[in-house]
Parts: sequence; C-alpha cells; structure tokens
Amino acid sequence: MGRKDSVWSLGEGQAPEDLDKPVDTPPLSSLLIERPQGGSITVGGDISFVAKVEAQDLLRKPTIKWFKGKWMDLASKTGKHLQLKETFDRRTKIHTFEMHIIKAKDNYAGNYRCEVTYKDKFDSCSFDLEVKGFVDIRSAFKRRAWPQPSHPPLVSCPREPKQDETPEVDVWEILKSARPDQYEKIAFEYGITDLRGLLKRLKKTKKEEKKSEAFAKKLDPAYQADKGGKIRLMVDLADPTVELKWYKNGQEIRPTPKFIFEQKGTQRILVINNCECVLSTISHSTLPVKITKEIEAVKTTVNERIELECEVSEEGAQVKWCKNGVEVPTGPRSRYRVKSEGLKHWLIIDDASKEDTGTFSLMASGGTSEAKVQVELKPLKIIQDLQDMTVLLGQPLKMHCEIFPGNVPGRWYRNGQLIQSNDRINILQRAKNHRLEIVNSTIHDAGDYTFVPEGYSQSLCAKIHIVDPPRVHLESLNFPDNTVTIVAGNKLRVEIPISGEPAPRVVWMKGERVILDSGHRVRAETFSDHTSLTIDIAEKEDTGNYKIVLQNEAGEAGASVKVKVVDIPDPPEVPLVTEVGGDWCSMTWEPPIYDGGSPILGYFIERKKKQSSRWMRLNFDLNKETTFEPKKMIEGVPYEVRVFAVNAIGVSKPSEPSKAFVPLAVTSEPTMLVVDDVTDTTVTMKWRPPDTIGAAGLDGYLVEYCIEGTDDWRVTNKELTEKTKYTITGLPPEAKILVRVRAINAAGASTPRTLQHSILVKEVIEPPKIRIPRHLKQTYTRKVGEAVNLVIPFMGKPRPKVSWLKEGETVDPTQVTIRNTDCDSIIFIRKAERKHSGKYDMKVEVENHVDTAIVDIQIVDLPGPPQCVKIDEVWGGNVALDWTPPKDNGNAAITGYTIQKADKKTMEWYTCIEHYHRTCITITELVVGNEYYFRIYSENMVGLSEGATQTKDSALIVKEGMQLKNPEYIDHDFKEPPKFTQPLINTFAIAGYNATLNCSVRANPRPKVIWMKNKIAIIDDPRYRMFSNQGVCTLEIRKPSPYDGGMYSCKAINDLGDALVECKLEVKVHTHPSERVPREGMQEFRACLL
Repeated sequence: MGRKDSVWSLGEGQAPEDLDKPVDTPPLSSLLIERPQGGSITVGGDISFVAKVEAQDLLRKPTIKWFKGKWMDLASKTGKHLQLKETFDRRTKIHTFEMHIIKAKDNYAGNYRCEVTYKDKFDSCSFDLEVKGFVDIRSAFKRRAWPQPSHPPLVSCPREPKQDETPEVDVWEILKSARPDQYEKIAFEYGITDLRGLLKRLKKTKKEEKKSEAFAKKLDPAYQADKGGKIRLMVDLADPTVELKWYKNGQEIRPTPKFIFEQKGTQRILVINNCECVLSTISHSTLPVKITKEIEAVKTTVNERIELECEVSEEGAQVKWCKNGVEVPTGPRSRYRVKSEGLKHWLIIDDASKEDTGTFSLMASGGTSEAKVQVELKPLKIIQDLQDMTVLLGQPLKMHCEIFPGNVPGRWYRNGQLIQSNDRINILQRAKNHRLEIVNSTIHDAGDYTFVPEGYSQSLCAKIHIVDPPRVHLESLNFPDNTVTIVAGNKLRVEIPISGEPAPRVVWMKGERVILDSGHRVRAETFSDHTSLTIDIAEKEDTGNYKIVLQNEAGEAGASVKVKVVDIPDPPEVPLVTEVGGDWCSMTWEPPIYDGGSPILGYFIERKKKQSSRWMRLNFDLNKETTFEPKKMIEGVPYEVRVFAVNAIGVSKPSEPSKAFVPLAVTSEPTMLVVDDVTDTTVTMKWRPPDTIGAAGLDGYLVEYCIEGTDDWRVTNKELTEKTKYTITGLPPEAKILVRVRAINAAGASTPRTLQHSILVKEVIEPPKIRIPRHLKQTYTRKVGEAVNLVIPFMGKPRPKVSWLKEGETVDPTQVTIRNTDCDSIIFIRKAERKHSGKYDMKVEVENHVDTAIVDIQIVDLPGPPQCVKIDEVWGGNVALDWTPPKDNGNAAITGYTIQKADKKTMEWYTCIEHYHRTCITITELVVGNEYYFRIYSENMVGLSEGATQTKDSALIVKEGMQLKNPEYIDHDFKEPPKFTQPLINTFAIAGYNATLNCSVRANPRPKVIWMKNKIAIIDDPRYRMFSNQGVCTLEIRKPSPYDGGMYSCKAINDLGDALVECKLEVKVHTHPSERVPREGMQEFRACLL
C-alpha cells in the first residue's frame, strides 16, 4: 500500500467503491442561512467561499470548521495560499465566515466541507473546487517535494522527492481501457499514491468523452396548427442519456401548463397547448457555444468604472457571468450590469469598490473565460488632523477631521475600543469631512481618540481631557436641614458624595479645628467619589456644625453638616395595679422625668410570673396613655408588671416591678341540673360541676328552693355541700317548687343554675326497663383465664328488685359474683372457665312490673389436635393427606389447619401451609428420594392447638413411573332446611325515626321469607319495606309510632323445612330536655338508641 500524501489539498482517501456514497454526518439543523457554493478556477487564480449563520437566537458565537476531503482540518493550514476570516454584523445579527484560496494550484481541487456547531445544534455543507489547467497525471498524483518559498508552506513535507525514472506513458488511456478492479494495481505500478483523486479525475474524463451525433431524428422544418389547437413536436435521440433543452426564439422553454415535456424511450416530445397566431421558432440545441475572445484582466482604483468584454461564437447565446465561481446578481438593484450586442457580452461596474477584487468569469456551454479584477485604494491624504481638547464635564464634545479621498468610510476608537452611535454619540460623514459629536460629555469620555479610515493603515489621533469643578452633593443624604441625629454611645459614619475632575482635596473642620484622617475617635476620610466623617463612640460634646471644603484646579466648593447626639429616656415610675379580675388587671404609672432629648412616643408593658425570671411583652404597638389593662393571665398565679418608655431614639430601661398580685374569678354556673328522685316529702336533685372553676377552686354548692308563684328563695343547706347530689327534705306534699344551685369559691358565688320547670312533690312509679349495651346484644366472647366484668344498666322506681338465672337455675355465687345498685347490675368473673359459658337471664321487678333480658357468654379455649391424620396416596413428588376435625374445638368454630412436613433423616419441621380450611390436602414439590413425616395443628379464634397429630407412616418419594388411581367422588348434596345464622335482636326505636330489623338465614333451595308482627303476617303495608340480599333479611319500619311496638318474627320456609326467629321492638317517644334520665344511665341509654 502507498503512503498518505502530505499535501494539504489531497486529504485522506476512501475505498474506490465508497467514492459515490454520502459521508455520514450527525443530524443537521438549520444554522446556515447561506451555504458555500462550489466553483472552478484556473491554476494561479483566487476564489472565496462564504458561509453565513444567523445569531438571533444564539447566546455566543458558533464554532465553524473547514475540512478538505473527509478529515483534514484546514485551520492549521492557513498561510499565503489559504486564509480564514470571520466577521459579525451587529445590525443584522449575522456571522459571516469566509475561506479564501489564493493562487490556487492544480492539487487544490477536490471536495471541501464546512461544519458549524452551537451547543447541541449542528449543520454542515459540502462543495467542490475544480482547478482547470494542464496536469501531468503522474506528476499530479505522485508524492513530490515543495519548492523552498519565502513564506512557510501550508504543510511541510520533509522527505526529498525521488527521481521518477518511469518512461513517458499515457496512463489515462490505460485506465480508460482497464476494469475497475485493476485501478489500484495500475496506480501502484506507475507510482500514483492519491488513488481517490485519480478516480475522481477519471470519472470526470469519462463524462467528457467526445459525443457522437446527438439526434437520430430531428424536428421538421415547420409545423402548422389551428388557433387554440395543440402541436406535438418530437425528436429521437441517439444517446438517451444526453440532456435536452427546448428553445423558443433563443429563449429556453420551461415546463408550464402550456408547454408539456414528455419522454418515451429515446423520444423527447414537446406538446404546445392553446396555440396562438404568433410565428415562433422552436429549436433544440446541443451544440456548444465557444469563447472566441477572452476576458482581459483589469487593474484599477476605487470609484472607477470597470467594463469586462467577451466574445462568443453565436449570437443570442446564453451565458453566465460569475465572480469567484458564484453567479453575479444582475437585478434592478444590483451594482452589476450585463449588456450584449451580437457576439459580444459586457459586464459593467459603474462605481468599483475594493470588494470587487476577484476572478470574474463568463461561462458558456462550450467553454469558460476568466480574468482577474484588482481594485486598489487611492492614496490617503490628511487635510485636517484631529486636535487635542479640554472640555468641561457636561459640555458638548465635537471632533473633526478631513481626509482625501472623500468617500472613504472610517471608524472611531476611544482607548482602543470601537465607538458606536447612540442617543448621546453622533458619528457623521459628509464627503471628506468626518465628525464625532458627544452631546453631554462625561468623565468616561476622556481618553485617546483614534479615527481609522477603512482600508488604510494610517490613523488620526487626539487626546481629550474632561475637567469638572468640585461639588458636595448633600441632597442625596435625605437629612432634614442637613442634620444628622445619632444616639449617644453609637458609631456615626456620614458619607457625603463629592464630584470633581481631577479629584478635589477635601478638608473637614469643626469650628476652627481641622479634623484629620489620623484621628483616634473622630476622623475624616476621603475617597474618589465621596468623603466621610466617622465618630466611633458618639458623645453629647460631638453635637455641632461640621464644615467641608473642596478644592481642585477647576474651582472650590463648601458645605456644612449638623450633628445632633441624643439618648434614650429614663425609666418610668413604678406602676400601680388598681384593680384585679379573673384573668385581667388595671394598672397606671407616671411618665419618666427625662425624655432623652426627644418626645415620648409611647410605652411598652411587660409582665411575668413572680416565681419566673422571663418577662413577656404585652403590647407590640406603642401605648400612648399611662394606663393599661393586661389580659389573658392565669388565675391564682402571682404576677408582676413593669413599663418601658420609648422615644425616637429607642427604648428606656424598665421601671421597677409592681407589687405582686393574684388574678381570681368566680366559677361558672353548675351544669345539667336534673331531678333524680321525688317522694311525698323530699326531692333529690343532681347536677354536674361548672365547666369553668378557675384558680380559686370550688369550695362547695349552695342549694335553694322556693314555692312556685313566690320569690322567696330558701337555703336548704346551711353548710356547703361538696357533692353534686342533694336531697331537699321537709317539703309539703303535693306542692310545686322551683330549685336552683350556686357554686361557691373564694371569689364569691357563681350565677345560679335554675330548673326550668316546677317539681310536684309526689312519688311516681316508673316501670323497670333494662338497657342492654349494644355489645351484649350478641354473644359475649372471652378467652379462658380472662376476667369478665359486665355492667347492665336499668331504670325503675322505686328501687327495682334484680334476679339472675343461668340456664333456668340460680347462679352459683362461688363461681360468678353479682352486684346490684339502684341503676345497674354487674356480673364479675375473676378468672373465666369454659363452664361459665351459657345464657344468663336477668329479671328486674318493680311491684307488678317486670322486664327481662338475656346475656349469652361464651368462654373459648385452644382447640385439640386433629384426629386420624393419614397418608391417602403418594405419587410423583406429591402426597395426599386426610384427617378428621379435633374432638375438642375449644368451644369455638375451627377456623383452619397448619400442615408441617419433616424429612426422616433430620426430623426438622417446616410449615407447608397455614390457615387451611379443608380436611384433606395434597402436598406438592417434594424431593425425590426423601422420606417425609407430616403433622397437623388445628386453629380457632384463640390460636393453634397446643399439640399436633403426626402421621404414623412415612411417605417415600420415589421416581416417576407410578400410575395414579383416581378415586371416585360422590357429589355432595348441598340441600339443607332453613337455619338462621344471625337471629333478630331486641331493639329500641325513637318515634319519628326509621328503624330496621336484620337477620341472616341459610338454606338450599332458596327459602321464602315471611315477616310477622304479633304472629300476623305483614302484607302490602306501605309503612314496611322488606329486603333480602345474599341471605340477609331486612325489615324497615318507616317513622314508627308507639303503636308499632311489639313482637316481630321472621319465618323462612323451603321444601326441607322452616325456621323462625323473634325479637321485641319498643318505640319510645322523644322526651322534653327537662325530663331527661339521670346521668349515670344516660350513656347506656344513648348506646341503646344507636
């Protein structure tokens, strides 16, 4: 293989079969708004390629790279023959990137690529450069040494060239007649290393082979058609790959609805629709137009007229003018004008500029003519130079110069920075006059100014000096009357802005004494834009007028500042507490003797508990008066208060604390005063303590009564009672009285709580009523060993008689303890046993009135182990187990089983499954070759049984091949007679509120459900609604009244039998608040209602 060529223009090659394949590039984005176009030049000519990127949405300059071939970066090849240039137009926000190739050589030809990147965006463009001129193929594609130039080469080639001793051979003819697979062998034989360039040249040479006669059949001399008709013109090509163009009167025809192009094999057809009465000549041309007179090179100066003339072989020929390989625009607004007369063609530039320098070419179908145009600047002459100036700050600055030639633009610079026009700066040019005007000069306008004519290396310079008289800017301090107030003991620093150019000298004075910058406590400092007076610790003696004097070469200025040192006020006098309430007090004080030189603005008040050291602020807004009322204090806690005085300077020290005081208040009125019992001579009242008692506590209660119709309240208890129940004795029978109760403490008596209605002193018999709690309406379950403590409230007057039976027999007092009170009965079992399970009947009697209730107690224990655990069958890795439920279920339903297995070798037990409900199971995934034992625990609501039943035999898991005998199963009969799984429960209802009765039944087939009241079936009664869903039966009674009470029953019937459940419904009328039940039974009564 040959070595890589070191010439920069050749680049790295590709394999021959990859030449026509596109180069893979990353995904493109629209960064380039103008892409470089390919071109052709002659050897020694110049050409430029331009790429433009719009920077409207870019935050910084994009990155551009120029490549030749596939990988060669041209950034390192810049020099005499290659130049890269970048410019940015701030007005249009466009980046322009240019690549100039100067004095091109024949090996500069090839494919170039431009790549632009910005963050994650990418764009690229490829273009070709063709260099025309005679090239010896072997010298072009062999490695050779560069001549020693006066400038550095683009790429150095250190190796010395070898002498080519190969005889002259026409390699082109050899390549044209050779097969593609022989190209590499021929290139190696004749020393050609740039195989890629060779193949490109060969490809172009094959395309430029001499053509034979183009037409096998030409157009007829003339055609005729009617107006509005259609004409069909047809030619036959000898070579179907030849490009064909149609012309009308010398102008090329483009496809339109009027002119339609068709193609059939080698035939080319032109169809003209809607013919008009016009004589036209239609022609087809493939003969090349040749250049008979070349363009001559032009060298001129700016603003001169340029005419480029060329002559071709045919009149009216279509030609194209190009500059540096790019077609010249010839529109109405273009600087270029094109003129043709007979065989001659002109390109005219009326006002030449330096940008017109380049290679202009005329391209015809049979050839190209090129010529260089060089436009140089005219010699620069300075008529009037810039002058040094001194300007006052704020005054206009005008600079002027004159140069020749007069139409040369230029740029202004200040201290090397380009000056741009804006609202304050105007840059003007009129012919040879150039002016720079600044409306209001500033300090930053001073410096070295330079005017640089565009295109010239000469420049005009001047120095501008800005001066400003000194000034003191006291208005920026916002001090009233230029007075600075400072609190004694604080640090004072007054910074006063100053201005002046050059910087003025500053002197501070107090009276006749000058303040130096080296002072210890009081000192003055001066900076470029301000001066400051610093007093580290302000004292009253620092009060006075301070004078500032400024001097510089432009003048003198002065000002004065007054300093006032003030202090905080003295503390107020000791506050006096004049009145005390439950959580508040009233206080007053005297103002401080010395107000600190500033009026008192208000006061802050603080309080604390006497035993505490933490003071708490009571007001965050200043109190203007000398009185205050602290609130939200805790009763019974001693407090102290103090006061702070506040002026414009700050807050004074606190006053001495006041004498300690304790807030106290009476309690609120007692609550829930009700009648507990009434006899012929006594009335028993009950109440609840007050909601708010306070820090003074509660000493007791005072009970008073009066006869209805009088206002004579009598105290019944001479001594306070601490209980919330009291019996008033010695009352006249059948009298009506009113009762009230007061709560008494150290602060006095509370507001009385009075019964709203009068009380008739006469005993009333109340039938007994048992209030079974809701959780006891169902079976009450407890574990063995737990305590049982049940409270069943009841009502009745006089005191009812309570009796208990278990399963129809008297309850054994040694096993179950029963305690009865006036309003409830308690069943207590210290350590429950299973023999305590059963139904307990409660009976409450008041004279001839009786009420009963049943309490079902279930004591549960752990179940026993299952019975008869055996291995039914073993097959594969599976074992089928079967067992029977345990003999002792622990007085609760069996909820599941836990199955465990153990290998006979280790006898370590592992759980296979938990909470299994059936009595047979198949254990899978057993290890072949192992022998297993199995054991089973039973489980109920209490937990797992203490022991487990193990299989007597073991199961040996043998290899597969055994046949499983499927057992025969007998279908289970799921039919069963009705059975209520949840009975009806005795229910209490409130008149006017809907009530529901619920029960659940199980049966197969589905039973018929009948609801009855007092043994009478309920049929089509709108007051009742009956539902049945998944065995749950519901009866809804809409807004019942006391007459809806009674015995309700639900009967379920199917073909196998029937079942019946009953309950008692009692409807109670809503009572007046004054007729409420005693508080001890209130909670149980509400539970029953729910």
